Amino acid sequence: MSVAFRRESDDEHLEPKFEVPIPPGPNWVTPTGLALIEDRVAQFEALVAAEPEETALAAAKRYLRYWKARRASAELIAPADGSSVAFGTRVTFRMGGQERTIAIVGHDEADAGEGKVAFTAPLPRAMMDVEAGERVDFNGKAEAIEVLKVEPI
Repeated sequence: MSVAFRRESDDEHLEPKFEVPIPPGPNWVTPTGLALIEDRVAQFEALVAAEPEETALAAAKRYLRYWKARRASAELIAPADGSSVAFGTRVTFRMGGQERTIAIVGHDEADAGEGKVAFTAPLPRAMMDVEAGERVDFNGKAEAIEVLKVEPI
């Protein structure tokens, strides 16, 4: 029978649902980041248990798998001492004439709106192991960043 006469189900036209992508590299977390992961696991476990609608249930299960994988791979990093820029520090710096402060955290805790940046982002990577008062190159510009203050989170 020709494909033209075959009845197609509605499901054939839906986009496939892939797993939530897991960032490459280590899953370093701060104590706050680990608590966030635990909260997300609990949140999605409750949602899976209570969700009656099939599509929403499938989405909740997909996110639950993601958060359980993140919990299983989480590496709690010892708090930084604040002597130099490192994972788990809050850094105040001057770049382009503007002073900014960011916290260097894990992927799941990162939130640019709150000034929390993942340790793998270009800006924190450029400043790693730098002490207050030092300058570093960034984005092709020599001494583009001046680190003003480093403190543990």
